[in-house]
Amino acid sequence: MRRREFIAGLGGAAAASAVWPLAARAQRPAVPVVGALYGVRAVDWARNMAGFRRGLSDMGFVEGRNVAIEYRWAEGHIDRMPAMAADLIARRVAVMVVGGGTTGTREFIKPNRTTPIVFTTTVDPVAEGMVASLNRPGGNATGVTSITNEVLAKLVELLHEMMPAAGSIGLLTNPDNPLTSQEIMQGARMAARRLGLEIIVYNAHNENEIESAFGAAVQQRVAALILGGEAYLNSRRNQIAALSLRHALPVVGGGRENVEAGMLMSYAADSPDTYRQAGVYVGRILKGERPGDLPVMQATKIELLINLTTAKTLGINLPITLLGRADAVIE
Repeated sequence: MRRREFIAGLGGAAAASAVWPLAARAQRPAVPVVGALYGVRAVDWARNMAGFRRGLSDMGFVEGRNVAIEYRWAEGHIDRMPAMAADLIARRVAVMVVGGGTTGTREFIKPNRTTPIVFTTTVDPVAEGMVASLNRPGGNATGVTSITNEVLAKLVELLHEMMPAAGSIGLLTNPDNPLTSQEIMQGARMAARRLGLEIIVYNAHNENEIESAFGAAVQQRVAALILGGEAYLNSRRNQIAALSLRHALPVVGGGRENVEAGMLMSYAADSPDTYRQAGVYVGRILKGERPGDLPVMQATKIELLINLTTAKTLGINLPITLLGRADAVIE
């Protein structure tokens, strides 16, 4: 029996060995194993992974029935990702799904030229060397991207519409995630220049530094704080939303869950739908298609979300035109 088949059937086989004859066990069909590697905590990515499993199901694969998923969560420690990736590769997973605009994603793809890879990212995968082109990725990797700097530019415009008198805006980034941080800074600065705004960058890669960033932003009198599409900072949404209210400093960006947690506004890709698309691609690869033949998809479902309760708490009068364009207003 091949090692991958052995691993896929290990859990069930151990429980059944005392009952089932060896010949019967040998006839049990092996299921493919998908490796899932992400830099966040499992609890923070539950909705995204539910979307991923929906995509798999759309292709006829149901976790626990005819496909197994081996999860690895770095819990904000990006430096753990290479070892986790090596462990999954050693288990000979059929496909890897790996995510975020992290250095870990790019550095994982480069040396692994045989295992099929589906990525979810917020950076430009061509510019970062993940694929040869969007239409013809080549190699063994493809995936879904919601290129942050394009979406972020629109978010800056919406923030300017909300606060036309603002002179400076803060940008919260994670230095442990340089690819995404660079994309975020580039997109924010380009958009801000066109509008005559100054962008002040605050770096934070742990809870204490997030709190310090808010203190510095308040001292420098920035009008609002932008939270880019970065996995670790998004995972700290409850802390950031609480700090926003405590310091009366609006925070925008990051997606639906951030707005539901109490942040003011977001303009971002529908993350669970992006992961659903990734699940579809994993299913297609499990059915025999090659990653290099599957064009990199770009997220098409972009949502403008506003938390009206937060706006009222912070004393922000939202333009009717902005409210009218929102995909959802949370009260």
